[in-house]
Order: sequence, then C-alpha cells, then structure tokens
Amino acid sequence: MEQENEILRQKLADLRTEHQDLDAAIASLADTKPYAQLEMQRLKKRKLRLKDQISALEDQLLPDIIA
Repeated sequence: MEQENEILRQKLADLRTEHQDLDAAIASLADTKPYAQLEMQRLKKRKLRLKDQISALEDQLLPDIIA
C-alpha cells in the first residue's frame, strides 16, 4: 500500500511539473506576436487534461472523509 502511494506521489509530482512547463510555454507563446492560435488552444487543452489528472490523483491520495 505504501509503495503504491509513493508511486502515485511521484506521478503527481511529474504531472505538476509538466503542468508548470505548459504554463510557461503558453505564456511564452502569448508573448510572441502573432502567435499560433491553434497551438495555443492545443496547449491549453493539454493543460486542462493535466489539471484533471492531478485532481484525480490528489483525490486518490487524500480521499474525502465525511465527519
């Protein structure tokens, strides 16, 4: 069980890093005029998918406890 949690924590850290990298890439692309709208949309969609994956992993690691 603890080994599974460690694997999930590592995957979560990797996803967070990739999410931050995408954020930087989006900001960099926005600074260059004119920027490729299609590329920007693709990056933003990828970033949203990563955010969903991060939320799902966080829920697995820290399940809601109803008091």
